[in-house]
Amino acid sequence: MIPSPRIFRSRWFALLWAAGIIWTAVDVAGSTSGGGQDRGHRIAADGSGAPVDAADLAVLANAWP
Repeated sequence: MIPSPRIFRSRWFALLWAAGIIWTAVDVAGSTSGGGQDRGHRIAADGSGAPVDAADLAVLANAWP
């Protein structure tokens, strides 16, 4: 997303454009906060949010021949 050179005629428009780029990046990448959880102690979850245990992982490991 390259802006036209006109945007940089005013520093305020340039700052608003840059803020929009940063806002988009944070929105797409998400924040780095763990949502209250420690990053090293996250529990694996499936698509519905239910925790995954060793039996579920064993079923997945043996699914393909």
